[in-house]
Amino acid sequence: MIDIAQKEIHLQTYIFENDETGNSVAACLKIAAERKVKVYVLLDAYGSSALPDSFVQDLILHGILIRFFSPLFSLNNFYLGRRMHHKIVVVDGKTTLIGGINIADKYHGSTELEPWLDYAVKLDCPAAEDLQKLCSDYFFKKGSFKKIKPIFHSAGSGTLIGIIQNDWLKRKTEVCDAYTNAMLRAKKEIVLLGSYFLPGRRMSKALKKASKRGVKIIVILAGVSDVPLVHRATEHLYSTFIDQGIEVYEWNKSVLHGKAAVVDNQWATIGSFNLNSLSCYGSIEMNVGIYSTDFAEALRSDFNKVIHKCRRITKMNLKKRASILNRLVDWLSYQMIRTTMLFLTFLPHLKVLKKYRS
Repeated sequence: MIDIAQKEIHLQTYIFENDETGNSVAACLKIAAERKVKVYVLLDAYGSSALPDSFVQDLILHGILIRFFSPLFSLNNFYLGRRMHHKIVVVDGKTTLIGGINIADKYHGSTELEPWLDYAVKLDCPAAEDLQKLCSDYFFKKGSFKKIKPIFHSAGSGTLIGIIQNDWLKRKTEVCDAYTNAMLRAKKEIVLLGSYFLPGRRMSKALKKASKRGVKIIVILAGVSDVPLVHRATEHLYSTFIDQGIEVYEWNKSVLHGKAAVVDNQWATIGSFNLNSLSCYGSIEMNVGIYSTDFAEALRSDFNKVIHKCRRITKMNLKKRASILNRLVDWLSYQMIRTTMLFLTFLPHLKVLKKYRS
């Protein structure tokens, strides 16, 4: 996508690492800038804090405009405030890639390591023009603070595609609303694939109602996580999920980092949004919502391939690994994570103005 750019590139991501993958993407960006393509890069200051100054300065010397979205306060591994959690590339307002994939070797994989399980969707449609404007607004600190409904564009054959956001400062809860409404309207099946899966009260109620209506619910979760404490917190909820009739599967081949869903083989979403309160009320998130039977069925088919390689969690195998100590650790992890998320999502609502470090 970068190689075919003619006018303008927007790249926004949470993590950009100084490794083989990061340097490969950076090299493409520099060549694009040499072709007089305008290149704008927005990175999260916390997520990309390990990026060397020399790496950043090299991009700037090649004519790339780069900013870091700064948290309100950060110290070592502790931060407060909104996070720029986007994983987006937009080229010439015509083509975009949007999903949960950061720029780092672990997402790409190698001969020794399986790539992290993650998803993105490539769009060649008018929604890309909307996304270019949204990226520009974030880069230049512009944009309306009025609550405006997202625009869905026709992509032919009954397909509707729209960019949906979550950003408390701009009064946007579109991704959270889309998930919840899809759950409430579901008639046959809900399939959720998610890392850091800790649904809040609103989504938990929607899932419970769907289950009571006889809707089949499948959740594909991380058996291996880059944040073990969150994994233990999610394990604390396994019994509750199973009691509600939810099928629980664990992916153990690599870290599961994806954020995607299919409902009734009609609606699908892919993006950066995790099903937890931090994504709902704290981080700046971007997903694509797609109303398309063909696309939903294709994604659902891919989920089936993933499920075949997963371990299903049942009451029986849960009891085998749920010693008193494990249950205590899971419960403590859940309490710690929920308390931390509530704190991190409450603090931004003090409405302290954000600062960008450039």
